[in-house]
Amino acid sequence: MELAAWAEEVARDLLEIPLPRRWAHTQGVAAAARGLAPVLGADADLAEAAAWLHDIGYAPRLCDTGFHPLDGARYLCDAARAEPLLCRLVAHHSCAQAEADERGLGAVLAREFRPAPPRLADALIYADMTTGPGGQHMEVRDRIAEIRSRYGPGHLVSRSIARSAPELTAAVSRVARALALCAPACPAVRLPALAAAGQPM
Repeated sequence: MELAAWAEEVARDLLEIPLPRRWAHTQGVAAAARGLAPVLGADADLAEAAAWLHDIGYAPRLCDTGFHPLDGARYLCDAARAEPLLCRLVAHHSCAQAEADERGLGAVLAREFRPAPPRLADALIYADMTTGPGGQHMEVRDRIAEIRSRYGPGHLVSRSIARSAPELTAAVSRVARALALCAPACPAVRLPALAAAGQPM
């Protein structure tokens, strides 16, 4: 079984029934990651697997610290025996270190999981930050605004996403540029959506 197919089964089991809206988001993120295959090459399966698994730490049965990147990555490492790079991608997805610092878990996250290589981290940021809570495509600036609105001013998630916004936006732009360069040789790439994702804030 391919890694992404296994990851889909794991995520479905953990999210589909208890957290249907989170599951809808996850499906959208996985679809966005799948669309990055032209620029990821041999890493495409790993990136899609990370997209399926990035939010499993929200699952009620996995909640330990209350910080979903860490809880999800620990489950993958300890219970699922997943490969280390997949665990690192989940642990640090979408600039998770900033929120870990806000929660007083920064040192724990950094000690247990090294950051993923920038190219793969960018791919997962792109997939997550251009997918809304219902699985719909969103521009990165609208996605960041939606997160801040949902949690409200002063919430630690709002503070951490504000700190991360420049890097999140830059990562989405880097991936969008790579896809645009690939587009002449990759007719399956959806250029209108990519151009929107790469617009300046």
